[in-house]
Amino acid sequence: MKAATSLLVLMLAAAFVSTPLVAQSDAPTIAIRGGTVHTLVGTPIENGAVVIENGLVTSVGASVTVPAGAQVIDAAGLHVYPGLFDAVTRLGLTEVGAVDVTNDYMELGDFNPHLLGMTAVHPASEHIPVARANGVTHTVAAPAARSGGIGGQGSLLHTDGWTVEEMLVTPSVGMIVSWPNLQTRGFDFATRTRTEKTFREAKQEYDEKIEQLENWLDGARQYESAMAAGVDVDRDLKLEALVQVIDRSLPLLVYANSERVRIVILQGREAWRVADKMAEADVPVILGPTQSLPNEEDYGYDQMYATPGQLYAAGVKFGIATFNASASRNLPYEAGSAVSYGLPQEEA
Repeated sequence: MKAATSLLVLMLAAAFVSTPLVAQSDAPTIAIRGGTVHTLVGTPIENGAVVIENGLVTSVGASVTVPAGAQVIDAAGLHVYPGLFDAVTRLGLTEVGAVDVTNDYMELGDFNPHLLGMTAVHPASEHIPVARANGVTHTVAAPAARSGGIGGQGSLLHTDGWTVEEMLVTPSVGMIVSWPNLQTRGFDFATRTRTEKTFREAKQEYDEKIEQLENWLDGARQYESAMAAGVDVDRDLKLEALVQVIDRSLPLLVYANSERVRIVILQGREAWRVADKMAEADVPVILGPTQSLPNEEDYGYDQMYATPGQLYAAGVKFGIATFNASASRNLPYEAGSAVSYGLPQEEA
């Protein structure tokens, strides 16, 4: 019962801290008091209180006056946290990985910059309430991109709502790009056999994919210039979407796992190897799950656990995400695992 109560308090705090900015005039006034309140801007407040009025947090502190008639939740001996943010997920985009008709996270074609993740979200997904029950209140529904391609735009959602419109916070927070890998080994799913390429062949394929990305960005620059000059050109939704990257109103969210525009690195399994350079260039990274195996045989068994602490020590701005749907509920544990390996608890 104690554990269930603790989870309830965390979930309530999370849900109301992250309520949409439009106030809910018919929402009850709620006060959570007596617990340790974590605000993320300083030392946790012992025996603190949080007051929520009209769906918005109005006061937080150790000596908060509880409004008359408020519903009071006793959090004595418990911890109260803001909602957790799973920054890159397939939550709402996939239900059962092995059943194709329940997956809608990747479109046909390699370049789809005009597509929004929100349009494919299924609000009735069973994974959403499970994630919400464990304190995850916000996610980015991110369409997947093929190697060297553009998957679309990630949409910021909160995990409470009957429809996508109710869940939506921001239609687009970034353009999803998968940086090509230079690899000589592959797997042909059609013949179920391993494939081998020479380094020269692999390098040529890599260079061609980089050139394709550059051509798309150059095309967006030319399209923007033509529109600004009043040239009569056919409307192109893909180039129009990429203009937002060119003018820096949208960041590129780039899947990149090796050490090889305004950019955010996604997953970044080897970010620890170039942490100082990333800090110097002010390049942020959204790490994947810590509870996973290292991607090289000669890395330490604990490398994935240790990476967040190493990036923090180097001064790199970072977050942790699950990049998943069913595992989104594990986000608190992904952050918690890093604490034993060097990441300060409050940072986690």
